[in-house]
Amino acid sequence: MVMVASGYHWTPYKPVEAEDIRFLWDDVINRRRTIERNHFFEARLAFGVHTGVPIANPDDLFAAMDEYCRTEPVVALGETGITPAQHVQSWGLDEQRTVVGAQMELAADHDLPIILHTPNKRPADQPTYRPGVGTPGYEKNTNLTQDPVLTGENPSLEAVRMDIDIADQVGLPEDQIVASHADPNNVDFLLSETECYASFTLGYPWLTGVTAADVADAIDRYGPDRILVETDCANVLRTDVRSVKRAILELYRLGVDEDDIRQVVLTNPSAVFGFDY
Repeated sequence: MVMVASGYHWTPYKPVEAEDIRFLWDDVINRRRTIERNHFFEARLAFGVHTGVPIANPDDLFAAMDEYCRTEPVVALGETGITPAQHVQSWGLDEQRTVVGAQMELAADHDLPIILHTPNKRPADQPTYRPGVGTPGYEKNTNLTQDPVLTGENPSLEAVRMDIDIADQVGLPEDQIVASHADPNNVDFLLSETECYASFTLGYPWLTGVTAADVADAIDRYGPDRILVETDCANVLRTDVRSVKRAILELYRLGVDEDDIRQVVLTNPSAVFGFDY
């Protein structure tokens, strides 16, 4: 398992202070061994500065992040990436570019993969909710979402294109980028126009609309070499911790070759994040 320590956007105040983000980083380091002992799996860490909410003093984090990258359990940076709209308080594109670029530079310096938070395009048939309530979970409460800082015909895809442009500018090889939350809106760009890995988040299809069928379609079109699956189970949204296991069976039912299934659920993530199996 890779635990991503970037959940500070759930804090009840904005902008977030850098010292509180450091607290979360240290907390996950301190809890890692207990989690391994109690749950019987190997746990590694990723540290990120997310752009879903503004940070009061983000520059204070990057020197510290350089030191965290040198510690044994850290296998990736992120998640991070351009976010078209924030919750509670907006964060401009220039500031976001600086934050994303600084982390990509560190990833290049330490030869680590970086996990991108790629915005999903809402499914057309997603259910609506009573005004003032929003969808289940704080993060998608529409009352808290600010006016977008990135607009246009397809801002979700444009954000991903901007991330890749930033990586090229700072010299981060595209094959060190794991684009989390891949979906039908961005997978063609990721797998046909970049060298990135496309990682499908299957833990909450009620929110993103992404299912094992999308993974099967991507394997059929592009092959399994740069595809991963994941849960992104943060225990703050309604998520399915067994979604990868369910996906394995569903991919088999859909007729995907067993070797291809093994590659996207085990071989690829193990190679990208340096796990032995």
